[in-house]
Amino acid sequence: MSDYYKARRTTGLFDPKSKEPFNLSRSKIDLFCECPQCFYLDRRLGTGRPPGFPFTLNSAVDTLLKKEFDLLRKDKKPHPLFEEFKIDAIPFAHKNLNDYRDTFVGVRYLHKPSNFLVFGGVDDLWVNKEGEVIIVDYKATSKQGEVSLDAEWQIGYKRQMEIYQWLVSNNGFKVSKTGYFVYCNGDTGQDKFDARLDFKIKIIPYEGDTSWIENKLLEIKECLTKDEIPEMNPNCDYCNYRKEAVLAKLRFNKEFKNVSGNTKK
Repeated sequence: MSDYYKARRTTGLFDPKSKEPFNLSRSKIDLFCECPQCFYLDRRLGTGRPPGFPFTLNSAVDTLLKKEFDLLRKDKKPHPLFEEFKIDAIPFAHKNLNDYRDTFVGVRYLHKPSNFLVFGGVDDLWVNKEGEVIIVDYKATSKQGEVSLDAEWQIGYKRQMEIYQWLVSNNGFKVSKTGYFVYCNGDTGQDKFDARLDFKIKIIPYEGDTSWIENKLLEIKECLTKDEIPEMNPNCDYCNYRKEAVLAKLRFNKEFKNVSGNTKK
């Protein structure tokens, strides 16, 4: 992992003295919501969480879905799944869609009260007959039973949707409160692999609430401007690991010194 992860970073950090807008991605807002201490270590001190390995199969599903919807976008036709899930819309054709989808470009908006340039890359945009832009996010998994948004950890998915709705709205679009998750569930119930994996696709509507975002950005700004590390989230696995690793080292050193002392005697 050393080729992909640097434990100490010196660029892209928040400087309280700088007057320039600070780039803040959608994922970093979510990191702050998960654990302010991990966020501060990352954005202010330059030590981020080690990344997980990329889910290349999920990326493949994402890429193919985009190609599939782009074919319909070109012809201004609805996807066959729209009829099944009673969605009155078509894929949205916009000249900046490729930029909006780009992880490092994305939909961007300067939030002046915090001086954060907030950005995030959407998976797709649809548009309904009322001219409202619909935010769409693709998800891929493989699990028994129906996919849903009921798990506690999926709060991150919901925040993701809401931040995208907020960003697109602040770029001058009329945005539908209802977004959609195109959830692809790999079917492992087949008798054999036969060099293919079938997916069951479910489109899940979600009504977003963006009212929390403005205050959260101000909380983030306050956090970053302080010269003190915030408290950890007691449920943060990363913080608990760091804490227990330090305590384990202290216990080891103490026991080693005791043993060494007894040996000398």
